[in-house]
Amino acid sequence: MDILLFIKALIMGIIEGITEFLPISSTGYLILSADLMNFWTKEKASLFIVVIQMGAMLAVVYDYWGRLWNALMGLLTGKAQGLEKPRQLGLSLIIATLPIMVLGLLFEDFITEKLFHPVVVAIMLIVGAVLIIYAEKTKRPIIAQTAEQIDFKTAIKIGLAQCLALIPGTSRSGSTIIGALLFGTSRTAGTEFSFFLGIPVIMGAGLLGLIKHKEAMQTGGDWAILGVGFVASFIIALICIRFMVAWVSKKDFMIFAYLRIITGIVVLIAFFGFGYSMEG
Repeated sequence: MDILLFIKALIMGIIEGITEFLPISSTGYLILSADLMNFWTKEKASLFIVVIQMGAMLAVVYDYWGRLWNALMGLLTGKAQGLEKPRQLGLSLIIATLPIMVLGLLFEDFITEKLFHPVVVAIMLIVGAVLIIYAEKTKRPIIAQTAEQIDFKTAIKIGLAQCLALIPGTSRSGSTIIGALLFGTSRTAGTEFSFFLGIPVIMGAGLLGLIKHKEAMQTGGDWAILGVGFVASFIIALICIRFMVAWVSKKDFMIFAYLRIITGIVVLIAFFGFGYSMEG
């Protein structure tokens, strides 16, 4: 195995684990990191980025297993411990998932080929920051204190907001959490619903990517590199999930808005001001 490639894969996995649950765009930072490090071929790097996100989602399943199992049993049997409406969370997650699944299937090739670009990422980092600032400055009544209380109408709105995340740099976590806040959930409810919503979306995208582009992984070494990123993202994500929940219970998201703006401006200056293409 190429040791340098191994180290780059490890770094990419760590970046994914840190950024997946923050409203700063994990895909955007992975694209920028891959370009900066000249990580793999474009085809392999694109598949790597999609697949290692499944590691972060596996961390969500591990950390929230009890509540997810309760939601599944409520959906299947109509009985769930401690829930007044046992099917609501499961159905809300299904409803919220449908819009991005449909659009993702229709435009997946276009998005990968045309939008996985540093300039697109930079612009959407800044646009997303503006939306975060707006959401934080806008006061609204709370209609859902927990993820289990999010109704179907709110779920479809959050699902539509999540579609913005198809554009790299927007942030799936950012679009769903900020959308949830604007539509009346508490910070904790919006954050946890975003975690849960990522499971079918990201797992589905990762499995679809593997099915469609598995020929890109030509050797056992290629699969090993993919495995390194996957495991690293899982371990780091476990830590960051707990950090994120603790953060939103006490603080707002303004620091992430500022980070997005700074990153976006730096990338645009590098691209246009110094002629640095950032493409390997």
